[in-house]
Amino acid sequence: MQQILLQIKSFLQSEPFKKYAKRFGFFILGLIAILLLACGALSIYFNQNKTEIIAKVNHKINENINGQFHITDFHYKFLTGFPNFTLALNEVELKDNQWNVHKHTLLKAKEIEARLNIWSLLSHEINIHKILINDAVINIYKAENGYSNTNIFKPKKKKRPSKSEKPETTIDEVNLNNVHVIIDNHLGHKLFDFDVASLKSKVDYDDDNWQTNLFLKTKINSLAFNTVHGSFAKEKWLEGNFDISYAEDKQKIDIKTQQLKIGDDRFDITAFFNIGKNNSLFRINIGTDILWRSASNLLSANISSKLNQFDLKKPIKVNCDIKGDLNVEGDPKIVVQADIRNNELTIPDGLFTNCSFKGIFTNNFKPENGFNDPNSAIILKNFKAEYETIPLTIAQAVINNLEKPIATGIVNADFDISKLNGMTNEKILHFESGHAKANLNFQFDIVDLYINKPRFTGDVDITDATFDYLPKSIHAEKTAVQLSFTEQALYIKKIAYKHKKNIIHIDGKIDNFLNLYYDAPEKMVVNWNIYCPNIDVKQFLGVLKNSPAQKTVPKKTVKKQNINFTNQLKSVIEKCTAIINLKADKITYGSLTATNTQATLQMLNSKLLLKNGTLQTSGGNIAFNGAIQPSGNQYVFSSNAQVNQVDIASFLRSFHNFGIQSFSPKNIRGRLTSNANVTGLMSSKGDLIVNSMKGNLDFKVNQGALLNFEPIMKIGKFAFPLRDVENITFSDLSGSLNLRGEQVDVNKLTISSSVLNFDIDGIYSFGRGTNLALTIPLRNSKNDVNLATKAERKAVRERGIVLHLIAYDNEGKIKIKFGKKDKE
Repeated sequence: MQQILLQIKSFLQSEPFKKYAKRFGFFILGLIAILLLACGALSIYFNQNKTEIIAKVNHKINENINGQFHITDFHYKFLTGFPNFTLALNEVELKDNQWNVHKHTLLKAKEIEARLNIWSLLSHEINIHKILINDAVINIYKAENGYSNTNIFKPKKKKRPSKSEKPETTIDEVNLNNVHVIIDNHLGHKLFDFDVASLKSKVDYDDDNWQTNLFLKTKINSLAFNTVHGSFAKEKWLEGNFDISYAEDKQKIDIKTQQLKIGDDRFDITAFFNIGKNNSLFRINIGTDILWRSASNLLSANISSKLNQFDLKKPIKVNCDIKGDLNVEGDPKIVVQADIRNNELTIPDGLFTNCSFKGIFTNNFKPENGFNDPNSAIILKNFKAEYETIPLTIAQAVINNLEKPIATGIVNADFDISKLNGMTNEKILHFESGHAKANLNFQFDIVDLYINKPRFTGDVDITDATFDYLPKSIHAEKTAVQLSFTEQALYIKKIAYKHKKNIIHIDGKIDNFLNLYYDAPEKMVVNWNIYCPNIDVKQFLGVLKNSPAQKTVPKKTVKKQNINFTNQLKSVIEKCTAIINLKADKITYGSLTATNTQATLQMLNSKLLLKNGTLQTSGGNIAFNGAIQPSGNQYVFSSNAQVNQVDIASFLRSFHNFGIQSFSPKNIRGRLTSNANVTGLMSSKGDLIVNSMKGNLDFKVNQGALLNFEPIMKIGKFAFPLRDVENITFSDLSGSLNLRGEQVDVNKLTISSSVLNFDIDGIYSFGRGTNLALTIPLRNSKNDVNLATKAERKAVRERGIVLHLIAYDNEGKIKIKFGKKDKE
């Protein structure tokens, strides 16, 4: 290696090398001298022929325009663009003949460089090879009447070129630096505004056709196809190379670019523009992989303001196709297609995960209705996602009319209903287990981009659902539901419900469900058919409880949120009217057990009305009408009941003897028939509050007996020591009572027994204040039962000695004394 370096050093120091190096240096100096002499000669030539050159430049320009071309100053740029002759025009203005009307200057440039072919110039011809425009404003204007300041350029005259005719002057290269370009189309309400930092273009000509590869770096101030709606890609930088060609016969410009940078994203674009006087059609097709928000922010404000309410986490594959006419007012046709795979979709109402679908936006949903927001639509195809962990599939959904958006489609779901807990208000519903399937056609309005009043038709099938309805403290187990939504009604095909000891099977119908659910739930009538193998009334009363009042807490002003559907459901449940046709094999109320129960129930605002009810209990039957309504921690009830041949001991035992302390159900037997019209209160556990009852009660006991009843036994020992007062049978036991809370007015109580007959009237109290008058004939009535008629028994009833006694309250104990009540 060292030997090679020594050889090179030796060669460079040799005399032959020095000799040739000297000659080469003189050659280079000679070329520089010739170049300087040539440039100097050109400068001298320019100065000597300045007037003629400028005249020819003006002639070349003015012969092709209808307007004014003005240059403030010009000069020759020494050595610039050599071997071409570079002429610099300063403070250039180009105006059409109508400038005084519209005031839009077509061109205003600080400097324009025109590079002229030297040999053509020496032959007294102007051949411009390159134009450089620096620090300029190009303003292309079209008025509402169709006039444009580009009319300054005269149309070319078509003629056959002759052999002797010299070719037309062409410009082979155009460069722009710091040029503001404005295309202001008032006829079509379009505005294109660009700050061009750099544009470089070399043009190849083929007769009147040409093509170029153009580099452009510009800021997009406005790309508005409709100035009412705003600009596409506003305030974005655009940079890239374009392949552009022009066909004279079609008067059409074709543009193609790949990896064009707009903002931080890259795009593949193909486009064409017709520039004929009667043909201004254009089409732009854009393809890219881009984030949702980045793509949305490239669209016009009327679109992006809506799309920015949504988001996709990962980039999406997008194709945008824009077609229109530059001379036609309004929006062009816009079709955007996006392919989404395994993404996360955020909407104002929630989040979709594992989301895949094909999305299409069009502003020409129905071709006959034009290109506008009311005719715009977003179409989703093959949508699959999880919404709050609930898997959903939608074959196709359409959101049309972006001024008043309406969404329609078909949704399918198959999931464990415990996943609903993430969607519901936890203070209303909580699901533990169960499974749901749904196949529903949906339609809903979108108000301020939030889902509003969704409407569904189709079927929902729920199996083995266990849940808590917290406002009523209801725990339901193994519930099955089959629902069918139609335009006319909601059909409840099957609900199987289990709550504690209650087992309920329900089917029913709600007419006009879709219209009333949101707008007038108080007018909604739910028709239920309920069959209960077993039901506990006290447990069922919890359904009637008013929901606990929520404390009102002042809230800060926050962004509007969609109303949770469970809140709406709660409102409907509380306001609607439910008419229930009830059939029960077994009903229990405390110790009372009833069978073969039938009734019509109406639930209205937490009030339960019972109509045409019948049941069998205690060996007899009861017909009843009534109402139950919550009041604080208690229930207000009213009842009109007809009791027929009920075992009186069992009946009294079922109602805790109605709070009577003076005897118990073991003291009495017989069959009770009564007619009661009573109001009163029940406790929160469903027990009667006896001293709250008011109303009338008429009763009669057949085959009755009074066993070991202490008050009678006391009287018997005092007045009838030889009669069996421990086992008294009755041929007549009837009465008419007026209930007044704690006290009972005994208007007439007639007793015809095997020991004696007596009549009672006065006041009986469940607490203090008893004051009863007893009329007791002393004759032995044991054989009265053998008398054939009631008249005969009445005729002998008060023969003989008659005692008048008073049973009264003495410090809480019943005392007996002689006397009549009216003499007390």
